[in-house]
Amino acid sequence: MNFLTKATLVIGMSTAIIASAALADGHAKENPAVAARQHQMQMIGYSIGILGAVAKGEMEYDAAMVSGAASNLATLASMDRATLWIEGTEQGAVDGSRAKAEIWSDPDGFAEKFSALGDAATALVGAADAAAVGAGMGSLGGACKACHETYRGPKN
Repeated sequence: MNFLTKATLVIGMSTAIIASAALADGHAKENPAVAARQHQMQMIGYSIGILGAVAKGEMEYDAAMVSGAASNLATLASMDRATLWIEGTEQGAVDGSRAKAEIWSDPDGFAEKFSALGDAATALVGAADAAAVGAGMGSLGGACKACHETYRGPKN
């Protein structure tokens, strides 16, 4: 192996090691509870998106699709918060978190807001048509808004 080949190999391997360390460091800082609840919120948004599209006529009404989205949404809202909403993972304490400290200072209010989301979703299970879905979207949107206004901080 000539000098240029060895130098290129050493530089390439050094770059790979540094990049791997930086990547690992970035992943090590991600809090698993924060990541899990962000995924929970994405799934909630996905289910609401289906119901909203049906309500607006952007998606054809399908009873199984509506009931499935509403049922999934109710299940997501009823998940045990003890493993997702861990004290010390509020905005400012952990990268990527938008959770306000009020979640832990007012746990009953927070639980009530999640319960309202579940109730609104459950009411949409078995909705007879797109108009019924549309009628239920007000309660669903109100539940989301009430929680976000009280317990979600601004984007960092």
